[in-house]
This record gives sequence, C-alpha cells and structure tokens, in this order.
Amino acid sequence: MNEEKVMRIRDIEVLVYKKDIKNFHLNVLPPNGKVRVSVPRSVSDETIRTFVIKKYHWIKKHVESFQEQERQTKREYVSGESHYFKGKRYILRINYGNRPKIEIINKKYIYFHVPKHYTVQQRQNYYEKWLRNELKKELEILVPKWEKIIGTKVNQIRIKKMKTKWGSCNPDAKRIWINLELIKKPREYLEYVIVHELVHLLEKNHNRRFKEIMDKYLPKWKIYRKQLNEFIL
Repeated sequence: MNEEKVMRIRDIEVLVYKKDIKNFHLNVLPPNGKVRVSVPRSVSDETIRTFVIKKYHWIKKHVESFQEQERQTKREYVSGESHYFKGKRYILRINYGNRPKIEIINKKYIYFHVPKHYTVQQRQNYYEKWLRNELKKELEILVPKWEKIIGTKVNQIRIKKMKTKWGSCNPDAKRIWINLELIKKPREYLEYVIVHELVHLLEKNHNRRFKEIMDKYLPKWKIYRKQLNEFIL
C-alpha cells in the first residue's frame, strides 16, 4: 500500500505519496496546479521539505501558470460556441429538426440538428454520446495497431469522463480507461495515452523499465505528456 499525506511547505500544499520507488517525482497537475510528490518509502519529512524548497520557484511558476489559464465557460450548446474535435476548433451551428444529428461541414462548423424542445442537458447528453462514438471509432483503429506493435493484448477498453486523469489501467484485469476529453485533442495525444496504458500491462509502475519501454515504442512520449498535461481537464 502506498502511504499518502498532505504537507504544508511555505505557502504550498503538497500531496506526498511514499512508494516502492528509487527516485523523487514532482508534478504540478491541472486544472488548479495541485502539487504532488512521489518519494521512496524511507525518505524523511525533512528531506521532502528540503526537496520542495529547492524546487519552490519552479513549482510556483507552474502553479501560477495553471491558475492564470482561462477557464472554459459552461457549455449551452447554442450557435456560435467554439468546440474542439480531434485538435481542431469548430464553430457550433444549431439547426432545429425532428431528430438529433451531428455533422462536420467545411472543416469549420459542427452542425447540430436538434429538436427544438431539447433542454441544455439533453443537448449535452446527445453531444457527448456523439463524442463517445467518435472516440470509440478511433480506439477501434489505434488500440489493435499498438497491441500488435507492443505485443500485448487488452481485455476491455472503456471510455469515461475523468477529472484528473487522461487514462488509467488495471493490469491484472487487462482493462484500460480512456478519458472522453481526448477526442477533443490531437490524435498523437490519444496515441500517447493508449501506449502509456498498454505498457502498464507489461510494467505496472512508472519505473526505469516502464520508461525504457515507452522510449522504445514512442520516443516522443515525454513531449506528448508535457504538452497534454498543459491542457485543462
């Protein structure tokens, strides 16, 4: 079992995980700049405190960067809204009709044909159902591709709206979850998350072996991870 606790270091609240690892791992996480440090089990609180203080200015810079980012406004699914799909920005156009339908036209607009009586919640539900189906199509192509390359096989793939993770894996059940938000991002980020989770079927931990496998199959994975983690979930 991993040990978890919160430490207050200067004006920073740090979530500390003690694990069976050899090195320190520091992350500033979206959307609000939560600070997380993973350390070996034997490390003392004073050593953790010293480590965080040494990284203080770097941490503050990244925390402030997240806090200054413009937050996405609540969607109302009306004409004129900006929506992202596969890394591109589209303008939503609402057309009223008897049956809901979504289509992309001229690589600029997402046309949402919707019954006039639909509430905002009903519009959101249908739109997210469409996103889920589009992501499923991508997974049906990309997961078998990477299973063949890496030499592993997943038993089940699930799509889920997640607030803090782009993906997750249960290595024992050979089950992976993919965040629905990834269908809004460029394809290379979706591929990175797929590869990341498939590699966990070979190595559960984020240790040297895990990184070596990632380096072998996706040399730019650290770049993709950094860029993806700059997005707001």
